[in-house]
Amino acid sequence: MDLRRHSLVLTIAVVMLAAPSPLRAAPATIDWVRYSVPETGAAVDIPTSIFTESAGQPEGGYGGRFLTSDRRADLTVQSVANEAGLSPAVFLARKNPPQGIVYKRVTPRFFVVSSVRNGRIWYNRCNLAGRFAHCVLINYPAAEKRQWDSVVTRISNTLASR
Repeated sequence: MDLRRHSLVLTIAVVMLAAPSPLRAAPATIDWVRYSVPETGAAVDIPTSIFTESAGQPEGGYGGRFLTSDRRADLTVQSVANEAGLSPAVFLARKNPPQGIVYKRVTPRFFVVSSVRNGRIWYNRCNLAGRFAHCVLINYPAAEKRQWDSVVTRISNTLASR
């Protein structure tokens, strides 16, 4: 291999290894915005410096979908009908969650379920309030779990309704 080609291969390898994940590429300070669903009163803090692209409305409810610029992670904020006033446990059971849930917490006000599928962590929290279940659904690379932990925690802990 000649010196120029060797240098080019080495440069490409260094660039690929240094390519940041969306969180590593995020500024030292993450920009957060309070996102509200006007039709239902649900609100949550979302990191707009991470989820930079809008992906429209979620199916089957009110809210919004957001993507990282490289589409490796997504966030859905959604309010879905709970006209019957189901408890979080019953609401979750009726949604037929997939097998193999790694984390599950159910309280009288909310539920959280999470697992890994196809190399991605999926996280779902729903707060039940009145006629709606206000939910956040987050999918991100499992290999980046530690970098996402604080982001997912803030999103989850700020989910509320008026």
